[in-house]
Amino acid sequence: MAKLKTVNIKGKEYVEVNERLKHFRSNYNGWCLTSDIVELTDDRCVIKATIFDENGNIRATGHAYEKEGSSFINKTSFVENCETSAWGRALSNLGIGIDTSVASYEEVANAVKQQSKPKAKPKLDEDKFNNMLKAIEAGKGDAVKAKMPNYDIPEHMLKVLNDNLKSKK
Repeated sequence: MAKLKTVNIKGKEYVEVNERLKHFRSNYNGWCLTSDIVELTDDRCVIKATIFDENGNIRATGHAYEKEGSSFINKTSFVENCETSAWGRALSNLGIGIDTSVASYEEVANAVKQQSKPKAKPKLDEDKFNNMLKAIEAGKGDAVKAKMPNYDIPEHMLKVLNDNLKSKK
C-alpha cells in the first residue's frame, strides 16, 4: 500500500480521513462506502458507515457518536462530523491509514486536549481539615504545608490552617 500523507499530533503521525477516502476512491474500484443514521436527536447523532466490495459484500463498518456542542466543530456541524468519523473508522477497519492509529483525528485531538487539562484538585473535607489541624498541633506543620497544594481548600479553611501554622512558629 502506498504511504499516505500524515499530520503530526503531539508526536504521533495520523492519516486524516480525507487522505483515507482519496486512497479508497483511487484503489478500490467498484467498491462503495455508505452512511446510515442510526440515531439522530436534537443533541446527538450516531452514524454507521459500511464499505461494500464490488460484489456487494460488506468488508468493513465503522460507527461514530457525536454530541452537539461537545467541540468547536460540533457547535454547528455535529452530524457532518459524525459521518466523517464513521467513514474514518470504516476505512481504518478496512486497513487504510492505520500504521499508527485507528482513532479519528477528532478522537486523537480530544484525547490530547484531555491529557493536557490540569486535573481538578480534591476538595479538602472536614475530616482532612481536622487531621491537618491535629498535625499542626503535634508540630508537623511542614508536613501540612507540603499537603496543602494538593487540595482545593475553601478560603475559610485556608485562613484557619495558615493562622494555626503562624501561631506554631
